Formats: sequence, C-alpha cells, structure tokens
Amino acid sequence: MKRTVAVMLSLAMLTVGAAALAEPLRVGMECDYAPFNWTQAEPSETSVPIENGGYADGYDVQIARLVAEALGRELVIVRTEWDGLPLAVMSGKIDAIVAGMSPTAERSLTLDFTEPYYESDLVVVVKADSPYALADSLEGLGGASITGQLNTFHYSVIDQIPGVKKQTALDTFPAMIVALNAGRIDGYVSERPGAVSAVAANPGLTFVSFAEGQGFKAEPEDVAVAVGLAKGSELRDPINAALSAITREERQRIMDEAVARQPLGE
Repeated sequence: MKRTVAVMLSLAMLTVGAAALAEPLRVGMECDYAPFNWTQAEPSETSVPIENGGYADGYDVQIARLVAEALGRELVIVRTEWDGLPLAVMSGKIDAIVAGMSPTAERSLTLDFTEPYYESDLVVVVKADSPYALADSLEGLGGASITGQLNTFHYSVIDQIPGVKKQTALDTFPAMIVALNAGRIDGYVSERPGAVSAVAANPGLTFVSFAEGQGFKAEPEDVAVAVGLAKGSELRDPINAALSAITREERQRIMDEAVARQPLGE
C-alpha cells in the first residue's frame, strides 16, 4: 500500500515542473479559526512562521506541512481574510487554500478542490445557561437569534431552524464568540471541532449537538473540508496523492492534538 501511494505521488509530481517544485508552497488561511488554524506570538515545535509576522498552528497548518513535505517544497503561510482567499488563489498570490473550506457546489464554480482532508458535522454554540442549551433538534432552537460566518455554508443552513431569528452574518468566529458572550445573539453555527475549541476557551459556553436525523441537512461536500486551488491548477493531483498517504487515524490524531494545544484566550 505504501509503495502504491509513493508511486502515485511520484507520477503526480511529474506534472509539476522541476522549477515549480523548488519554489515555496504558499498556503492561505485566516489564522483565526482554532482548532483548524490560529495565530500565536511565539514559535513552537508545531508552528510555522506567517509571512508578515507571527506564527501559525492548528490542524490546517499540520496538514499543509505534510503536503509541502511530500511535494518537496518549503511551506509559507500567508494570512488572508476569509473573503479574500478565493481571489488570492485565483490571482496567484497563494498556491492553495488550506483553511477549513468546504468544497461546496457554489465554490466549485470558480475553484478546483482536492479530495477532503477532514469531515465534520454542524452544531450550534450557545451559552451554557441558555434555555437552548438542552436542545437536541432544530425545533428546540425555535425563536433563537442565530448567526454564522459571512459567506459560509454555516450561515445558509440557519434557515432550516423553524422560527429562527436569523441575525446578520459576522466576519470571524472570535467576533461571534464576543457577540454571544455579550448577549447580542443566542448562538452561532459551527463545525464541531471549532465548537469544542470555543467551549474550551470560554467555560460559559456549550454547544448543541443534535439527535440523529434532527440536525441540519447538508450534502457531504458541505460538511467536508478540502484544499482549494485555482481552476486547472497542476497541484491538484500531487496534493491528492499527498493527502491519500495520511490515514484517517492520523488525521484524527492531528485534530485531537490541535484541540489540546489551541490557545485559550480567544
């Protein structure tokens, strides 16, 4: 099996010129979405320098490191606002997006995506003392003021909650945590790892996970995350080959470790 993966990777890498392989692999992410990615002031054994200062760590960073190593390229993290990521990769400012991005049908109109490198489910983060904390279905969130991150699938699924008071989308997860703690919203939609991260950093919060069949309806690509690339990018096959060498068990270990070492001061 390992030999097969190695052959796949070698063949895929032949499609990328030798000159390109010598160049850094420039990867864009927010560096503000723990445990997928975050910024820290000091270096650590698992962090990678950010191009314009600081250090990045998190699940996305570790996946990007493994991909860069497999491609024989130095990893460069380029901190980029969420809304700017598609344009950054399309314009060539970055080579790839590794930022917890789901390969939705809408995004696939303008970007190419690799195979998923993580799959999760959607939950709702609320205050631990909220009347919604015990909900186990979408109906249990009826009447709640709920938001999600701007330009994400998270925000669109809010409409599935009966009687919801859908609030204006916010730019970042830290902004949603601030709004929730301040009582301006009752909750926000998140992937489970992000919710675990938020609760670890904010003991007054919890998250609603739903009974089977009682949560958000989503297509598989909507709850998966994949590497985003410019249309026609020659990196797609080499990155897919690199990702195929990372077992499901290894991916979960990387996520568990990212959750355990995430910064708690968000």
